This record gives sequence, structure tokens and C-alpha cells, in this order.
Amino acid sequence: MSLKEQITDDMKSAMRAKETARLGTIRLLLAAMKQKEVDERIELDDVAVVAIVDKLIKQRKDSVAAFEKAERQDLADVEKAEILVLQAYLPERMSSEEVTAAVNAIVAELGASGPGDMGKVMGAVKSKLAGKADMGQVSAAVKAALAG
Repeated sequence: MSLKEQITDDMKSAMRAKETARLGTIRLLLAAMKQKEVDERIELDDVAVVAIVDKLIKQRKDSVAAFEKAERQDLADVEKAEILVLQAYLPERMSSEEVTAAVNAIVAELGASGPGDMGKVMGAVKSKLAGKADMGQVSAAVKAALAG
């Protein structure tokens, strides 16, 4: 079963169980997926769905930070609940040690050195680690690898 089919099945089960918060989040995800398919006239595969989930989680994290800064904990809690629902659709993430090791291997493979090569390294890293690691963590690892 593809990730897209699993999300659709989860929507149906959330409807039956009358889980309104979970249902709303899943519908948001399905709408974002449908929008991408219509805009680009493509059929989404699991990698593209994971990228959309990652994007939605990043938006929610930014919202949580803004709401907490404005002392609106009630709204921050809603966003955190949505993050938990969305994270269920992400594959197992790599640990920080695994990310660092993968980045160091790619830097060595490309023969990159210094901050000027960051774009070249990030391009290679993105293609290999997309969906498997938090890209903020990956970016920090690349900066550290190129600085050392």
C-alpha cells in the first residue's frame, strides 16, 4: 500500500471514529497533496508525499514558535497536535550521528572544502537524504563538515 492510500484509509477511519482534530489534519494533508498533483499534473509517489508532510510539519513548527512568543498556548497546542498526526506519515529518521557520517562521506566523495562548496554539497545531500533526515540538522552537519 502506498503512503497516499494509507493516508486516505486513515481519513476514513478517523471519520468513522469521529476524531475531528485528526480528521482535519489528514484532510489538510490530502488537500496539499491534491494541490501539488493538479498544479504539476503528476501522480505523487511516496517520496513526494514525504516532502509535502515535511513542509507541513515545518509550517506547524514555525506557527508554534510564533504562538508561544505571543503567549497563545491554546493555539500552539493545536499546532503541536497536528504535528503529531503528520509525523506518523514520515519514515524513520536518521540519528544525528548517522546524518554526520553520511554528510562527511558525501563531502569526501565530492572533495569539497570550505563554505564556498556548501551549495554543491547540499545538492548532493538533499538527493540522498531527502525524507530520511531533518534538513535543518543536515544543513548544520554540512556547515560543520566544511568548516573543519
